[in-house]
Amino acid sequence: MMFVAVTLITLSGYGFRTVLLDTAAVVARDTGQIVAERIHRMLGPGTASLRMLTFDPITDASRLEDRLARRGVLMTELADNPLVSAILVGYENGDYVRVSPLDRRDIRQSVQAPPQADYMVQTVTHGPDGTRTADAFFYDDGHELVLHRAEPGYLIDPRQRPWYAKAIDTVSPVTSGPYVFFSTGEVGITLSRLAQGGRAVVALDVTLKDLGTRLDELRMTPSAELALVDAQGAVVGYHDMDAVLVRQPGSGELGVRTLETLAIEPLSRLLGVAEEGKAVPYHAAGREWFGIVQPIDGIAGMDLRLLMTAPTGELLGDLERFRTRMVLISIALILLCFPLGWQVGSAVGQALERLTAQAKPMSHFDFRRSKAPAPSRLSEIDALNWVMDNVAGAVEAFLSISRVLGAEPRIETMLTQVLEHLVSATRSLGGAVYLRHPGGDALTRVAAVGDQETLPELRQASADPARESARGSRDDARHTEFELRGRRGTLEGVLVLAHLPDQEHTAPEFLAFTNRLTGMLAVAIETRQLIEAQQNLLEAMIRILADAIDAKSPYTGGHCERVPRLATMLVDRMAAENSGPYAGFHLDEDGRYAFYLGSWLHDCGKVTSPEHIVDKATKLEVIYNRIHEIRMRFEVLWRDADIDYLQARLAGQDEQAAAARRDARRAELLDDFRFVAASNIGGEFLPDAAIERLHRIGAQTWQRHFDDSLGLSAQESSRLAQSRPMPPELPASEQLLADKPEHRVQWEEARRPPVERGDPRNVHGFDMTLPAHRQHMGELHNLAIRRGTLTDEDRFAVNDHIVQTLIMLKGMPWPQHLARVPDIAANHHEKMDGTGYPRRLRGEDLPVTERVMALVDVFEALTAADRPYKPPKTLSESLGIMAAMCRGRHLDTELYQYFLRSRVWLDYARQFIDPGQIDDVDIEALARAAQPEPAS
Repeated sequence: MMFVAVTLITLSGYGFRTVLLDTAAVVARDTGQIVAERIHRMLGPGTASLRMLTFDPITDASRLEDRLARRGVLMTELADNPLVSAILVGYENGDYVRVSPLDRRDIRQSVQAPPQADYMVQTVTHGPDGTRTADAFFYDDGHELVLHRAEPGYLIDPRQRPWYAKAIDTVSPVTSGPYVFFSTGEVGITLSRLAQGGRAVVALDVTLKDLGTRLDELRMTPSAELALVDAQGAVVGYHDMDAVLVRQPGSGELGVRTLETLAIEPLSRLLGVAEEGKAVPYHAAGREWFGIVQPIDGIAGMDLRLLMTAPTGELLGDLERFRTRMVLISIALILLCFPLGWQVGSAVGQALERLTAQAKPMSHFDFRRSKAPAPSRLSEIDALNWVMDNVAGAVEAFLSISRVLGAEPRIETMLTQVLEHLVSATRSLGGAVYLRHPGGDALTRVAAVGDQETLPELRQASADPARESARGSRDDARHTEFELRGRRGTLEGVLVLAHLPDQEHTAPEFLAFTNRLTGMLAVAIETRQLIEAQQNLLEAMIRILADAIDAKSPYTGGHCERVPRLATMLVDRMAAENSGPYAGFHLDEDGRYAFYLGSWLHDCGKVTSPEHIVDKATKLEVIYNRIHEIRMRFEVLWRDADIDYLQARLAGQDEQAAAARRDARRAELLDDFRFVAASNIGGEFLPDAAIERLHRIGAQTWQRHFDDSLGLSAQESSRLAQSRPMPPELPASEQLLADKPEHRVQWEEARRPPVERGDPRNVHGFDMTLPAHRQHMGELHNLAIRRGTLTDEDRFAVNDHIVQTLIMLKGMPWPQHLARVPDIAANHHEKMDGTGYPRRLRGEDLPVTERVMALVDVFEALTAADRPYKPPKTLSESLGIMAAMCRGRHLDTELYQYFLRSRVWLDYARQFIDPGQIDDVDIEALARAAQPEPAS
């Protein structure tokens, strides 16, 4: 029985040791992931700032005054990113700009900064004769100049710096380091990137001191050692970053120690015995250690490894003492109760076997406890079961929290789910999260779980970051408040945990454990708030673009706003259907947001549309209505009629006959001009007879006595010279209405749109007919327009807005969940029969969202009261025209019929159109009239 008892206890202890060591290995790997995430979060803001600064005008500025004018942007970036110690800009001619904060006394003393200075700008510029000049500028917190001082000894050439040399040959961001910053004496890295124009390199110095502090917080035991090293063994992160610094022999400059020179035997020994990603036990400094070398993918271009080791004795903790106590108890029980030994030994063996079986899944990374273990007659077994339950629950809660933090986009849902796991892991009665209002200290509860009676109502954050008080309605409960601070140290909110006033919840370990979890929660809150702010910024920019397009033309104001309103109303109604043709239609949150953005951007290409064509109210209008020119020609002919009359009188002709000819000519001119002016309006269909009459009227001639090549722009002069190499002698006879060669503006090769199917530049699948000319201003050509005011060339210029919409949006780096925004925005002029534009897509190629956009765009255009070429239509007229478009297979008939019966159009009309346009609509008659015509 002694042998069996000792064997079972030994095997149980070994198994438990294995489980704990495996758990420690898992925690170590998780720690590596946390360190990698921490590095990403440290460098994330700097990388974002670097990407933004590569587009800043400072990268193209050639004058020092222009570069200094951008100081506010650079200083604001430094203020928003505390880990960035300097922003550098190096130019291809050797010019250099460096902006750094003066937030440390030693830095201020080293540069002899004036007391009121908060920032320093150091510059190197080259004069026309190649002379180099260095200056230092000191600015206060308001970015106002405090002191300007020449620095003749500061003649750095950025082109010789590694960060410049690496970045100049690539458009991707590069990393230099780690090394010791000369100006601050801190270990850091330099992020650099080639500017958009390619004539400058922008760089950021990022300090790694905060990384060392984070490593100190992640130590598993008091004697544990953590270090982050690169491929050459240089120490990048350590809890005592000052110990990492060393004077280089000879130069005396500060450098970074290698792991060998750091002289910490457990770490240097670990590097020689461990395999990457595999935890190993080993001996160093007279003790047994348990360590792991974990590769870290945290900084692009750098091979980093995290070394973590801890004394095995500290990891095992009470296991050794417990095993010894179990042996002594077993021996005493055997000696005192030998007759009962068989039964007791059997009970112990079975209990230990159950405990081992329950612990085994933990060694395979399964920390779930499917069912509560059966109570044991041995309190130690129950205690071990309790400890294992708590450890497994804490680890499982930690993993669940990490999963929620990374996967749940909605902040309220994320906070509720995290709070549930956190309350469970800390064995609290309840918990609540209060978020701070922007710009103040007021708090609002956004999530609460557990016993609500134990939770207080906080109005303002406390000055104590971990305060315990008895507020709440239960006398047996206490609660502790934890501040949630983001990466910049700003207060994001407060976490409150309600718990019993027991030793477990008042121990420092409880506060330390919860603080670590709340740190992750605070960063997640800050990240989601940043994402929300960026989303709001994107939407605001899109709204600004839409408003700008509406503001361009007084005739389409509000179109870019009304179409998204109607489109969103329609898809929301369709998504709510449980029966009918759209019962299966559904848009998830990402899909609805993509549709929302696409509807707002559906006419973004109109920023390129010429206003004089979009607003063309008459046929002869270019920048102005040319009917005035033609009227003046009629005035000339009127005057000619008077001259003919007077000349006839002087020649002795009969006055009555001469007056009759004059009056007949006047009447003819008046009638012809009225006809030309009426044709210019474009209100009615123009038949062939009217076009023939325009040509007859235009064939009349008038005498030009002035040189028509004077006062022209360079482009007009060039067109005139190409179409008429030899000007006619003056006076010259000209037609009353003419299509002159100079009226035809040819396509320039560089401006020829790639919209024809065979064009090799056509990468978006456009299928449009390109007019022979970019613009045709011929008077007869324009007056002969049969319907409306637009020529084929004008119509293409208007339709080109959808081409530009697709090109502009396809060129943007949309994330995966918004990848369909360009198609949603650009397909609303396609038709079900494939005759639309710009890609001639057929109905089967158009998803429901694109069909919705096509339908609502037509409805808004028909009911709009701000078009120059038509009066607003009533509801019945608009829906009737749309029914005809369905018969011609231009619109989706099924969608149109749903639109009719849903009465969404009526809800829209009551908000956006004039009450006088709202009339009675026969829905069923229109639904029948919309049936497509049979294919011929």
